[in-house]
Amino acid sequence: MEASPILVERRDGYRVITLNRPQRLNAFTIPMHQELAAAIAELEADSACRALLLTGSGRAFSSGQDLNERVLPNGEIVVPGEALGKYYNPLVLKLRALPIPVVCAVNGIAAGAGLNVALACDIVLAARSATFTQVFSRLGLVPDAGGTWLLPRLVGQARARGLALLAEPLTAEQARDWGLIWKVVDDAALMKEAETLCAQFAQGPTVGFGLIKRALDASEDNDLAAQLELERQLQREAGSTQDYKEAVRAFLAKRKPTFTGKR
Repeated sequence: MEASPILVERRDGYRVITLNRPQRLNAFTIPMHQELAAAIAELEADSACRALLLTGSGRAFSSGQDLNERVLPNGEIVVPGEALGKYYNPLVLKLRALPIPVVCAVNGIAAGAGLNVALACDIVLAARSATFTQVFSRLGLVPDAGGTWLLPRLVGQARARGLALLAEPLTAEQARDWGLIWKVVDDAALMKEAETLCAQFAQGPTVGFGLIKRALDASEDNDLAAQLELERQLQREAGSTQDYKEAVRAFLAKRKPTFTGKR
């Protein structure tokens, strides 16, 4: 019996979801998408879950789409498109919209749609040995799973076009220096660093974190006046939470605040 394509671990205040097809470099399949969507829906419904850590097993985060699913029994090649609308696009939108911080620990190869799923997360940590490749052009395809939206915003048009057209791999250090990811850590320290970060988020002002995500995403399309108005609205919302009031009391009392993550 084949192992589950994802593994879910409950931690104190957060979840760890591990892509678990190491023999196929954690390439995405329909069952993996389905189980991943169900796991994310389950944690989203759990008010005790205040952060998500996404990583991969073996020597890859994910190599992207499993091309075995693109060949029919009669040898005909499936035209891409349906899987994007049904699985990848909802996944990327959900990761961006989750009202909790999403940390991705890239433990090895991140390629194609696997890379772009990682980039949809809020904080991306990478093992020093990790590589990042937009492999699509090698197959005559267009970067998908948000690639053409994310790349220019993260690294600028010139580098985005180079990455997309040339499909050359980036080292973890290059990815960090270009602004593609947040931080590089030694391989052996990756999961500890990611878990520490998630534990920190799980003790933080969760509503405020979610509002920060909303504001940053909106800034991609808003002009300054619209963004200033959104900041005003979101700040009123954040300032009405119990966590903000606790933070002010703690500051005045010169103690560490105890956040509940609730409104």
